[in-house]
Order: sequence, then C-alpha cells, then structure tokens
Amino acid sequence: MMLKKRIKKVSSYTAESVDNSSLKNLKPIVLLKPETDNGGSVLKALKQRKTVREISNKKLPLQVLSNLIWAACGVNRKKGPFGIPGRTAATASNSQEIDLYVALEEGTYLYNAIHHILVPVIAGDLRTLAIGQGQATFGDKAPIRLIYVADVNKLSNTSGYREPGLQNPEIQKSYYFVDTGIIAGNVYLFAASQGLASWFHNCNKPGLSAKLNLRADQKILFGQTVGYPVKK
Repeated sequence: MMLKKRIKKVSSYTAESVDNSSLKNLKPIVLLKPETDNGGSVLKALKQRKTVREISNKKLPLQVLSNLIWAACGVNRKKGPFGIPGRTAATASNSQEIDLYVALEEGTYLYNAIHHILVPVIAGDLRTLAIGQGQATFGDKAPIRLIYVADVNKLSNTSGYREPGLQNPEIQKSYYFVDTGIIAGNVYLFAASQGLASWFHNCNKPGLSAKLNLRADQKILFGQTVGYPVKK
C-alpha cells in the first residue's frame, strides 16, 4: 500500500509537468534494491574500463538496471554533507544538480534517487536524440541511453554551502561539467565490473530540450549508452 502511494505521488508530479497524452500509458519503474556486494574489485574495474561502441539490443534485467542507476548517482547514505542524503557521486556543495534521465525504447524516465524509482517523463523512443546528430545510427539499438541534465537552479539555490561562486555562470559551468564526469565515471566502472559496454558521448541538445520541455536553466550536457557488448 505504501509503495503504491509513493509511486502515485512521484508519477503525478512528473505527468503534470509535461504535456504528453500518451504518458499515461507509461508506468513508473520501481527499481530493486541495489546489490552492493555484487561485482569485482575497483582496481579490476579500472583495469577493464574502456569505451565500447558496439552494443547489442539485449535488454538489461531489472536488477542490473537498478544496480546501474544506483551506481551512477543513487543515495548511499541517508545523511551526507549539510544533512542532505549523500550520493554515490560527489557534487558541488552537495547540490546534486545533475538530473539523470533514462531513455528506453518505450519512453524516457527521470531518476528519483530518494525513492530509487524511474518516473515517466515522455512516451516514445528518444534514444536517437540522446547522441550526437552525426552518430545517430551508432549503438542505436542499445537498450539504454542515459541523458545528463544540469539544473542550474539547484546550484544557485543549493541546500549546501552557499559559496559566492555558485552564483557565477562560468563557475557554475565548471562545476556541472565536473559533476557530470564523476557520474559518468561511476557508470563506466560499474559497466566494467559487470561485463557491460559503455560509451560516453555528445547528444542532440536542441532536440532533447524541446522533447523534454526543459526550462531555460536546465542544460542538457551529454549522453551515455549502456548495454551488453556485441558478441564477435
């Protein structure tokens, strides 16, 4: 009963923010508890880390998807810096300004780390927009493309330490680029530890911004494709 209430609360908020008549056909994806004791050592993952662009269309099991999303920027402690829940990825003043969107075949979802759930944002396949326009056919059958979006408002109005630089657009830019890189690094290491392929790349920023109905202070930065490598 409590789980259903949680889903309804999170889902209704997102559905109201995007005008998409077919959105009602998408249900939130309740992710499973991450298996934190599964996988090899960090040093082994570092040794095996690499970019793999040849990715199959084989879908990831829900448990693997859950582990992947949590590894990227999930909550790993209830009380982190400044009393805010801590994440697996560091951010400036613990602002947690990078929103993680997950593009799947059926639709695109927004990761709610507090509830560890994927909330539907828009129905339809946006995976070809989640990569550079000249690379749309590369890895286009991969099951998942992550989309990194910086919410500048979360930096300007952080719940953490309000350093003066957080009001400076150039410093903000340096922070959200670095913070995105930290999350992408987590994804690379997770992929390496699980025998998955991962590829960090550019994306069609204007196309995605329009489709996701983002505010002016939400900046689409990069995409990252994840899946099983093509067997050779």
